[in-house]
Amino acid sequence: MGRKYFGTDGVRGKVGVSPITPEFVMRLGYAAGQVLVADRGSLPPNQHPTVLIGKDTRISGYMLEAAMEAGFTAAGVNVLMTGPMPTPAVAYLTRALRLQAGVVISASHNPFEDNGIKFFSSNGQKLPDTMEEAIEARLDHPIVTVEARQLGRARRIEDAAARYIEFCKSTFPNHLDLRGMRIVVDCAHGATYHIAPHVLHELGAEVIAVGNTPDGFNINDQCGATHTKSLSDAVREHRADLGIALDGDGDRLMMSDAQGRIYDGDELVYVIARHRIQTGYMKGGVVGTLMTNLGTEHALGRIDIPFERAKVGDRYVMERLHANGWTLGGETSGHILCLDKHTTGDGIVSALQVLRALRESGETLEACTSDLETYPQVMINVPVNKGFKLDASPAVGVSTTEAEAALHGTGRVVLRASGTEPLIRVMVEGRDAVLVRETAEKIAAAVRAAAAGGLIS
Repeated sequence: MGRKYFGTDGVRGKVGVSPITPEFVMRLGYAAGQVLVADRGSLPPNQHPTVLIGKDTRISGYMLEAAMEAGFTAAGVNVLMTGPMPTPAVAYLTRALRLQAGVVISASHNPFEDNGIKFFSSNGQKLPDTMEEAIEARLDHPIVTVEARQLGRARRIEDAAARYIEFCKSTFPNHLDLRGMRIVVDCAHGATYHIAPHVLHELGAEVIAVGNTPDGFNINDQCGATHTKSLSDAVREHRADLGIALDGDGDRLMMSDAQGRIYDGDELVYVIARHRIQTGYMKGGVVGTLMTNLGTEHALGRIDIPFERAKVGDRYVMERLHANGWTLGGETSGHILCLDKHTTGDGIVSALQVLRALRESGETLEACTSDLETYPQVMINVPVNKGFKLDASPAVGVSTTEAEAALHGTGRVVLRASGTEPLIRVMVEGRDAVLVRETAEKIAAAVRAAAAGGLIS
């Protein structure tokens, strides 16, 4: 069954435009509630299913939270609300509190005008496709509120942040601390603003927090993991040892060394993997994506760590990790999965795994990545109309074939549609930076021309 609303990371779009409207979100909550009521598992007959709802700091979160709450309670599902809370915190709390599902109202790294809904199952993992399809199948049915005696209840929980802070700290070894380290943490004016600084401070670091004054509109605005210049500047300004940049919902991570040099998800996964193989607790190999830099794959191979590529999206990385019985994977964008620590990608927990590697080895980020040569990589995002059919253009196919021939087997070309935005992502990498840029621009021009011609499905 094709999915009409759910993408690779839940339901997402511009606020006020279908499907991110109060009316739709209420129907989504009701449909999800019906699925949960029908699939009660081990719940006693007289007990309501309970879900947790968290959100990031967007102004629209209040409106969508109220709509989601109304939908769930109308279906007879109890609701616990956390207020602003990172996506991985909702995954953790759903599992820790033995709830039936978790919901996050967030558009992750997107600007404040966007928002989205994503679900976690009772085990703290993203919903399987079968559950999402079951919810979609009920979305076009009218809302029929359960009788008053069966309505769900809603309340806020006050200790969610403290619970999650303690969880994050528990993923860092008891014999280590961060005393003597000055760390800048950029919270992207998002959901980690009241979490990440406390985690680092309680582990002993001197913390300089930036991007920690959300106002509903400034989430991800020239800050955080998608705009790392502000992190580099702050690290140099405060003469910090390290910098940590998170995104609006706290599941992406970028880091900076003392010189302000940024380390992306590929490099940070390599730091963690290298340390684990050196200390004997690496389990299996590493899963990356089609976008993972070729240099990372080669560097992992040199230290005998198997590597596999998945489709872009942390859910696909997760699938391959589970299939292989491995625990470590991630994306260039900073989604890092440490499944021995958490059930989902977590920027704070991933940062603590990198910090563990640095503390136990006594090395810097630069030293830990000295044997990793990243190849020049160019990514061009080409806006297209919704429904644009990439494979319908012979000209795009020709330009891609010519680019691959020009690289002479020393690089890669990847074209893919974004799972969250109306974009075609053109990625080219290889050893020759000039050639990489030229070929990427040629392919992007071909995609633009095809998009202007209106090739849609």
